[in-house]
Amino acid sequence: MENNNNKENETKQDEEQTQVINPWQVSSKGKIDYDKLIDQFGCQRLDQSFVDRVHRLTNRSPHIFLRRNVFFAHRDFNEILDGYERGEKFYLYTGRGPSSEALHLGHLVPFMFTKYLQDAFKVPLVIQLTDDEKCMWKSLTVEESKRLARENAKDIIACGFDVSRTFIFSDFDYVGGAFYENMVKVAKCVTYNKVVGIFGFTGEDHIGKISFPPVQAVPSFPSSFPHLFSGKDKLRCLIPCAIDQDPYFRMTRDVAPRLGYNKPALIESLFFPALQGETGKMSASDANSAIYVTDTQKAIKEKVNKYAFSGGQDSIENHRKYGANLEVDIPFKYLSFFLEDDEELEHIRKEYGSGRMLTGEVKKRLIDVLTEMVERHRAARAAVTDEMVDAFMAVRPLPNMFA
Repeated sequence: MENNNNKENETKQDEEQTQVINPWQVSSKGKIDYDKLIDQFGCQRLDQSFVDRVHRLTNRSPHIFLRRNVFFAHRDFNEILDGYERGEKFYLYTGRGPSSEALHLGHLVPFMFTKYLQDAFKVPLVIQLTDDEKCMWKSLTVEESKRLARENAKDIIACGFDVSRTFIFSDFDYVGGAFYENMVKVAKCVTYNKVVGIFGFTGEDHIGKISFPPVQAVPSFPSSFPHLFSGKDKLRCLIPCAIDQDPYFRMTRDVAPRLGYNKPALIESLFFPALQGETGKMSASDANSAIYVTDTQKAIKEKVNKYAFSGGQDSIENHRKYGANLEVDIPFKYLSFFLEDDEELEHIRKEYGSGRMLTGEVKKRLIDVLTEMVERHRAARAAVTDEMVDAFMAVRPLPNMFA
């Protein structure tokens, strides 16, 4: 009997090791199992009723990321909507760890969706640039991390955020005062054993890493921004993010009631897959796994044609006979993220899945979609000046943030 128990434990450990999902690593031996991830993290699936409700409350068409289940899981999003329906306000919080000169398409996903939420619900937004985190996790100097934060801020601003409702801050510049007080309060509530259990830190990790989680936690508390939310300590916070960031906010949600704050709500996305397949997310450290917002039309075409993993068959004859495996086909996955036209996407699904449409045709359509998107972003970014960055990052009140 003891041997059977050992085998069961080994099987369970093997299953757990087939995918590693945390804020710093996303990898899987096969396709990422999001249902398993929901069970493991303890969040809830975002079903069609939420999409319909957002449509009704905002009186505008739901974003394609909502319609197509790109944002697929949540924590207490229903409570945010309940409060909104009663006339209660909330604010948005998202962030970016600046580790590369330019963003890739995976980095853009949460910002594109957050912009939609800001416009649809007419609410303020805080965007955290964790330049301190990247300095501690990567071989970057403080100065280089701060420089990259400002460069990444230009890409974020190019997404079209409203400066009258948006505060972007760098941790190196902003942490102090009420923000730091909240960090200390959180730190006192989380034991070393707990932080190791949540994040998997080891004895080889330096103490900066272990002390960082409170920094990412406290933007979800309104009192961390006295210039914005003075006297509004009960204001709810909604965090759009990829699901690998969930551990930070599980910790935050555990601590919040003990400090007299509401638990932050989350709306969480799938990973934007690497060109090579869905065993990981698009990575800034592998240029061939990613489409960057700085890539030329030629580079996009070469990357899609050379690296985008295809679910098509090994010969035209077999493809016509069996059709494409859309579950693994990266060109189709990317189109499901970025092709706005629902009818066209459904047409491609049927034609490509049945074998009547070839991989080359799907890749060509994707190249067109990505090229247009990247060129539009590049033009918007070129218009972002240093003065505009300063305006978004200025510590100032936002008098019409709920108007």
